[in-house]
Amino acid sequence: MADATPPAPHATFGAGLWQAACTHPTVAIGAALLALIALSGIAAPLLTVHDPQAIDPLNSMAPSTAENLLGTDHLGRDVLSRILYGTRVSLAVGTLVAAIATVVGLAIGILAGFVRLLDAVVMRVMDGLMSIPAVLFAIALMAVFRASVETVVIALAIVEVPRVVRLVRSVVLTLRELPFVEGAIVSGSTLPAILWRHILPNTLAPLTVQATYIAASAIIVEAALSFLGAGTPPEIPSWGNMMAESRAFFLLDPALTLMPGVALTITVLAVNMLGDGLRDGLDPRLQGRL
Repeated sequence: MADATPPAPHATFGAGLWQAACTHPTVAIGAALLALIALSGIAAPLLTVHDPQAIDPLNSMAPSTAENLLGTDHLGRDVLSRILYGTRVSLAVGTLVAAIATVVGLAIGILAGFVRLLDAVVMRVMDGLMSIPAVLFAIALMAVFRASVETVVIALAIVEVPRVVRLVRSVVLTLRELPFVEGAIVSGSTLPAILWRHILPNTLAPLTVQATYIAASAIIVEAALSFLGAGTPPEIPSWGNMMAESRAFFLLDPALTLMPGVALTITVLAVNMLGDGLRDGLDPRLQGRL
């Protein structure tokens, strides 16, 4: 009789994460760097006394001083405070998009992969959504609704859901043919019980890795949309808005454009390092290939 006991690649998912962090330095480095960036955004009011939206025309384009460590922009706003508060926007967008796309995509992907009648219909809808470029879809939503962080999150999450669905579906199609799932079916387990006890736990590792890549992509696209004027409103300090507003003054003070770009690069690098390390640590096929 087929064995109905599901395999446990790392004993538990939490143990797998701990093993990945211990054996792959990129996980620890990426997580530490990302934690530092997140803390800088959370502690922004403590790290700077300047209001990121306060305009001081008499102090515009001021160089670095003890009061304004990175100087001021063309409206006299403190650059450091705007970068720190912009961290909140980027991380919020990345985290929310990854969370929404992962949860929705997981639910749809499991059903599409395990219920054959839904598979064809669901995947054709997902294929249609994947054909829509994220930037163009977000711009279209901005034309219908007002520009806001919430609209950006919804637009990017909708575009990312099909990628999660395809990933989960491929995992489920493999799992449902394995002996422990067949054994659960033969033993009379209900569909919700099979999905909860046997299918869902085995999708967590690839989903975690995919979520990091979605977060990194969302951070980049949000900055691009803000740079094009189709993202967060101009009054909100975000890295894309900062680069867009300062491009006219690039020759006069390149740092106004470069500093938010550096912050964006470091953040995306940290997320990608975390994702790459988790991929190597959680994928059994890559074990020992360091």
